[in-house]
Amino acid sequence: MPSLILLMIAGAIAYAWWNAARAASEHAVVVGRRACRAAGVQLLDQTVHAVGLKLRRRDDGRLGLERSFRFEYSHDGTDRNRGLMVFHGDRLVAFTGPAPAVASSLSAHEG
Repeated sequence: MPSLILLMIAGAIAYAWWNAARAASEHAVVVGRRACRAAGVQLLDQTVHAVGLKLRRRDDGRLGLERSFRFEYSHDGTDRNRGLMVFHGDRLVAFTGPAPAVASSLSAHEG
């Protein structure tokens, strides 16, 4: 009987872990899609790929998970570029990828 309870607890922990990872991935897809739309590029494959998971301290000093996601985007449909997003919980802390279209058009007008 105790082994059944331990098995149920382990199953609940595994489900909670999977559910949190799935929610983080869905959130990253939304952020990546918005960033690509703002930059006027296409998010390729309409998905992101988890590439890192670390235990980090948050700003308040508590431990939290840092998740990294890779995505690919294209300017004209023939090229393929990589981007990277890093999240602490739901907060985006690092982004490497397409620049917003407004910023690139501003720099073109300045010169």
